[in-house]
Amino acid sequence: MPLVFKRILLKLSGEALAGGQDFGVDAKRVEEIALELQDVHSLGIQIAIVVGGGNFFRGTEQAEMDRVAADHMGMLATVINALALQDALEKLSIYTRVMSAIEMHQVAEPFIRRRAIRHLEKGRIIVFAAGTGNPYFSTDTAASLRAMEIKADAILKATKVDGIYDADPVQVKDAHMFDRISYMDVLKKGLKVMDSTAISLCKDNNLPIVVFNLNRRGNIRRVVTGEKIGSLVGA
Repeated sequence: MPLVFKRILLKLSGEALAGGQDFGVDAKRVEEIALELQDVHSLGIQIAIVVGGGNFFRGTEQAEMDRVAADHMGMLATVINALALQDALEKLSIYTRVMSAIEMHQVAEPFIRRRAIRHLEKGRIIVFAAGTGNPYFSTDTAASLRAMEIKADAILKATKVDGIYDADPVQVKDAHMFDRISYMDVLKKGLKVMDSTAISLCKDNNLPIVVFNLNRRGNIRRVVTGEKIGSLVGA
C-alpha cells in the first residue's frame, strides 16, 4: 500500500480526548484514538502528536486572569492529556515519549529536537506537550513549529467535521466544503482552521495541512494512504 506521508504530525484538540464529556478525559475515547494510531503506526509511519488542553482549561477564555498566567495553566492542561495518550498507547505495546516544552523531569522529557527525531527513527510515537512553552502562542502554532522542527511531511489536523467549510456546517446546512484551498485563501477568508500564526508558518515553509474528521473511524489511515478525504491546505 503506497504511503503519501512517511512522517506526520497529528494535531489533536483537548476536546477530542473528552469524548462526549464536557470536561476531562474519557478513557474509552482515548483508547479508541490509540487503536487508530496503532493501526497507522503498523504501516511504518512515524508519528508525532501535539495535543491541546481545552478539555481542562482554555487560557484565552479567562478574561479576568493575567494572560501569561492563564496560558501557562493551559500548557499544563496539555501535559495531562499527553500523559493520558501515552498511557493508552503503551497499553498497546507502542513505545511512546512525552516531550514537554516546560521542563518537568518526573513526568516528561524536555523537548530536544535531535532527540525527538531519534525517537521517531526508532519507531516511537512522540506526544509534544506544553505548546511552545511560551504564552500568546496556541497549540496550533506549536503544531506548526514542531512539524517544521522534526521535518514532518504534513500536519494532520483532526476535527469533528469533514473538512474546511466556508461557514459552520452545524449551523449552515448548505455550507461549502473545500477539497483544496491555498494558505492565502484561508487567511483572507478568515477560516477557523488554525490560527493565522500557524497558517503563516506553514505557508512560509510550504508544509501541507490536511483537515479531516477524527470521528470517522479509519480516517487517519485513509489520509496517510492517499485517499481523498477532508480538505488540503497548500500553496
